[in-house]
Amino acid sequence: MPEGPELHLAAIFVNKACCGRIFSGKVLKSAVSTRNPEVDWDEKEYTISASARGKELKITLTSKAKHLDVILRFGMSGKFAFGSVDDMQKHSHLNFYTKTEEKVLSFVDYRRFGKWEPGGSWGSDRGPCVITEYEAFRENVLENLEKSAFNRPICEAMLNQSFFNGIGNYLRAEILLRCHVAPFTCARDVLEPLKSGVKNETPDLLELCNLLPHEVLKLRHDPEEGDDHSSFNDWLQCYYNPQMKSLADHNNRTIWFQGHPGPMAPKG
Repeated sequence: MPEGPELHLAAIFVNKACCGRIFSGKVLKSAVSTRNPEVDWDEKEYTISASARGKELKITLTSKAKHLDVILRFGMSGKFAFGSVDDMQKHSHLNFYTKTEEKVLSFVDYRRFGKWEPGGSWGSDRGPCVITEYEAFRENVLENLEKSAFNRPICEAMLNQSFFNGIGNYLRAEILLRCHVAPFTCARDVLEPLKSGVKNETPDLLELCNLLPHEVLKLRHDPEEGDDHSSFNDWLQCYYNPQMKSLADHNNRTIWFQGHPGPMAPKG
């Protein structure tokens, strides 16, 4: 599943592909994408730009007369592709066509869990981005530790996008391994000491929520394209590592870890 770094890499990809290009006409949705709305847009000439926040991506369409933001959430397998109209990928479900060149920018999603929202804005239920809004992210977590979300094991709290916007399954495993925290320790117990503001020699859990995504961005890997994922796979220390232990959390999401799982581990 794409996480914060993948959404930010997708925005970089879109901006690079669309730089200097003029798009034209309707934005076409595939016939099989019945759960998502049509995008009401039919301009003779327009440009496309993109930005990301946590696990959301915003496509901005701009003509001389108007502009439209489309918010996308990638689901399990979403990504963007750009190329010839004749070579469109099979699962291209939202398509933006260039005025010349016969090229198309496509949102590709073979599992069809992705969603888009024309005229939308960043999700109000999502917290600050762990990548681009670190200080606000840290403050949002530490000022809300009394909330019930932090009664849960830290590994489950870290998937709550209201507080950890951009963290997903591989990042939580890597972060917890690197800060030596058992995944099924109460989130509040892990995070409460960080309110003291005392700086340690090594990054704390919230700092790693920012640092590790930036490491992935520097790798500039694309897990959906090609077969050479060696740099990303070399970077992973915990996720899907056969030398690590794994358990399904209370939401049935697999967490990889080293050592004892912690006192809140599922029984049985």
